[in-house]
Amino acid sequence: MLTKVRYSPKDILLWTRWETGFLLLYMGGVTALYEVFDLRFLHVPWAPVAVLGTAVAFIVGFQNNAAYGRIWEARKIWGGIVNVSRTWGMQTLDMVDGRNAESPVSEEELQQHREILIHRHVAWLTALRHAMRQPRKWEGFRSHRTNREWTDKMHIPERLSNLEEDLAGLLPEGECGEVLARTNRAAGILNMQSRHLARLAARGIVWKFAFLRLEDLLKQMFELQGASERIKNFPYPRQYATLSFQFVRMFVVALPFAAVPEFSRIGREMAESTPQVAPWFIWAAVPFLAMISWVFLTMERIGRVGENPFEGTANDVPISTMSRGIEIDLRQMLAEEPGSIPEQYPEAHNVQM
Repeated sequence: MLTKVRYSPKDILLWTRWETGFLLLYMGGVTALYEVFDLRFLHVPWAPVAVLGTAVAFIVGFQNNAAYGRIWEARKIWGGIVNVSRTWGMQTLDMVDGRNAESPVSEEELQQHREILIHRHVAWLTALRHAMRQPRKWEGFRSHRTNREWTDKMHIPERLSNLEEDLAGLLPEGECGEVLARTNRAAGILNMQSRHLARLAARGIVWKFAFLRLEDLLKQMFELQGASERIKNFPYPRQYATLSFQFVRMFVVALPFAAVPEFSRIGREMAESTPQVAPWFIWAAVPFLAMISWVFLTMERIGRVGENPFEGTANDVPISTMSRGIEIDLRQMLAEEPGSIPEQYPEAHNVQM
């Protein structure tokens, strides 16, 4: 799904409301133990906690940089797919011309070949986006309650229809079954494209130089597909993800035992200047420490949800929207009737699919 236009503070607070509630309760509980129940031994030096916080900040920053790098690489790959797809449509229309054919070929037959090659390319895009949306064991976005709420509001097309339904009308008779029987459906479609071009070249409908140009485009498609599959099938290293997850929680647990005594000390120092505020100043630790912990937890969670750019979250690469945009462009190149051209997928809550 993807690429939200903007996030409001309300969106972020709603998304992290369970963490926020826990942090306020936890910080309030530690403060109450220290102040109300007079458990003054709940005190650790500030220096080791500060060192831990610095280390956590580095590892969370590394995780977020790595996650963003995966998203950005995925976006460049699919940007390449957009470009090569438009080039494929243009060169197919121009190079399937029959001028060098061994025997005369009617314009009707030429147009039929063009339509098959372009519609089959749309089938490749469809098979590829469905493959990219298939869940993997390490994709845990829906394991969090608020993440499930977002996905329940924004239904990506690949979860509303299956590949067989989406391929209907895009492939010549008999090819759909052959494609669905393959493990890698997208690669199978590219192989069909190559065989079709070879038959056209053998008849002279496609000039030999044009055949090489179109085959080079198929090679680029294989490379882009492989790059997309590499991101999909190779997760962000779990040792980094797991350590980041645990380190943030260690820091959050340790933070109030170092900071609450400091707030208590500042309150005692304020006794002479502001006696009305001083006895209650220690309770300022609750929102203050909750805010610090919330930043660390939220940044770690943002890194986690950005690890898999094809999972179908609100921050992923909008491959469904991009595929449909390519399909619209190619069908318009074929001068199809406007009524037969599908509409772009609608946005849901300012999120592209």
